[in-house]
Amino acid sequence: MSDSTDRSNYAKDIWAKDKDHHLHPWQVFDSFETEGAMIVERAEGTVITDMEGNQYLDSVGGLWCTNIGQGSDEMADAIAEQVRQMAYASPFVDIGNIPGAELAAKLAELAPGSLNHVMFSCGGSTANDSAYRLIQFYQNCRGKHSKKHIIARDGSYHGSTYLAMSIGGKKADHPPEFDYKRDDIHHVSSPNYYRDTANRSEAEFLDFLVDELEQKILEIGADNVAAFFAEPIMGAGGVIVPPSGYHKRTHEVCKRHDVLYVSDEVVTAFGRLGHWFASEEVFGIQPDIITCAKGLSSGYLPIGATLYSDEIHNVISETGHDRYFANGYTYSAHPVCCAAALKNIEIMQRENLFAHARDVGDYFAKQLKTLLDLPIVGEVRGYRLMQCVEFVANKETRENFPEELDIGKVISKIADQKGLLVRPIINLNVMSPPLIITRDQVDFIVSTLRDCIEQAMAQLKSSGDWHG
Repeated sequence: MSDSTDRSNYAKDIWAKDKDHHLHPWQVFDSFETEGAMIVERAEGTVITDMEGNQYLDSVGGLWCTNIGQGSDEMADAIAEQVRQMAYASPFVDIGNIPGAELAAKLAELAPGSLNHVMFSCGGSTANDSAYRLIQFYQNCRGKHSKKHIIARDGSYHGSTYLAMSIGGKKADHPPEFDYKRDDIHHVSSPNYYRDTANRSEAEFLDFLVDELEQKILEIGADNVAAFFAEPIMGAGGVIVPPSGYHKRTHEVCKRHDVLYVSDEVVTAFGRLGHWFASEEVFGIQPDIITCAKGLSSGYLPIGATLYSDEIHNVISETGHDRYFANGYTYSAHPVCCAAALKNIEIMQRENLFAHARDVGDYFAKQLKTLLDLPIVGEVRGYRLMQCVEFVANKETRENFPEELDIGKVISKIADQKGLLVRPIINLNVMSPPLIITRDQVDFIVSTLRDCIEQAMAQLKSSGDWHG
């Protein structure tokens, strides 16, 4: 038997093992039963390679996370060195470790204003889960025992743990077979102006959003509302950039009613928008809490962090109450993960990746907008290396394609065949490439995506699913 035959048989065996035994996040059972998964074997820089040897430019950046690119020997060496020195130490109560202490101090240095305190977790979901726990603890320490309600936005995504998913507002993430916490979690409108149906200006839409938040606080009672959760730019909810001034004005509403502002920067932090954090640098606010993950280690190892203010810490750490904070994880401040994050931050600083991200990100946004001449491209939106193309059946009415058609997936499957990975979300293609992406690679993404959309339109016309 030839080496190529052995290789083919091995690939089929791995594919079958994955299909038969591995339950993937968001797995669609009907299609997965026959199609299974693309099994990725190698990755370098911005390119991934599957077991068949096919290469793809990863314009999704893993899952918004491979910021410095894959295959860094420097990262591998830092991880290996820490494993050899000490793979694990308990983080509980009164035991710490050097990478954990160094990373906490570094994040306090990089974060805006008085966000000088850090809780470590295993990813973005647990960072938001920990934020929720911190908020409850803080309000109880203040004697505000009824101040526990949370407000978030329709279309938001804050993670997949029970509490984080309950806070999230994506309808597609709330299938009826799951249960969610609903008694003290509320949602206000998504800041998606493209999908506003009230025939008003963007300034009027902004006024509506700000007033809606304030009215929701008053309806629940300011003494009952603990916090407002907001992504600077909605990620999985469709790369929704809010109207200019949105965060400043909603932040002012929260301050007026003693409501904590939680900025979920799991996607936007560590360079995706060209800065360490977007809350202050891009949107001009200092939140009370920032959650982050993903780009914190560029996906090399799982780690999340919840950063919170001196003002919160001064309340919860007040002595004389025999008080202790009963929240954390076996892998909080995991020394190897923290060592990876520290090396990741060092690389970002040394390579001046954020200036590159700002330059290429602005170019990416401009080039993607050239797709707007295509009949089914309704909107191209985003900011720098966080972009989305929304597809519509009718550009004038903004009518969606039927959800069961899954137009985003139709186009992404064609893109797969052309060596380009984009992320389909029903009627969207979302892109968040590594910060190291080049202008030439941007040109490849845009030209290839154009070809894919044109091919998809021809298929839809042929099948009668779209008449142009």
